[in-house]
Amino acid sequence: MNRSAKIFNLPNLITGSRFLLSGCLMLLLLREQTTINALLAWLVFTIAAGSDWIDGYFARKYKAVTVLGKLMDPLADKVLVTTAMIMLIPTGKLPAWVALIILCREIVVTGLRGVASSSGIVVAASNLGKWKSIIQYIALGTLIFPLGVLPIPFLHQIGLAILYVALVLTVWSGIDYFYKLRRVFLEDPN
Repeated sequence: MNRSAKIFNLPNLITGSRFLLSGCLMLLLLREQTTINALLAWLVFTIAAGSDWIDGYFARKYKAVTVLGKLMDPLADKVLVTTAMIMLIPTGKLPAWVALIILCREIVVTGLRGVASSSGIVVAASNLGKWKSIIQYIALGTLIFPLGVLPIPFLHQIGLAILYVALVLTVWSGIDYFYKLRRVFLEDPN
């Protein structure tokens, strides 16, 4: 298999679509949040979030893991979550301080992983980090979903409560990453 065929494999194309879907999500959340627009935004978000699992499944099943995929996959996840959170702030569905803490953690962990990688240490996503992502996706999907479609009172308050759980897992997993990578920062370079 030639080099370009390896780069443009199915898992990488699915991951790449998550970037495009994030742009679509932004455009849908910019529009007036009628029931139809909110449902479309929720559908796009759900497909994009689901693609996070699907690309990994195909990469493992077909042994199609690439360096590009290892880089793009977590970035695509962060772009999707960042898009949803930032676009939900003006609607009043998400407090800016929650988004700030979550986004700062993502930047710090990405930096930590980058420094570790430059030292030859590969840090795979932890189970705690995977749970954090799942809970974030559920919370954001719940906050995007339009009110009045389902007979669930306080739907957005439920979504916000789930997001607070995600916030705790986000901080906890960030501390966990720092602890696991402490040897990179505590080593004497001499």
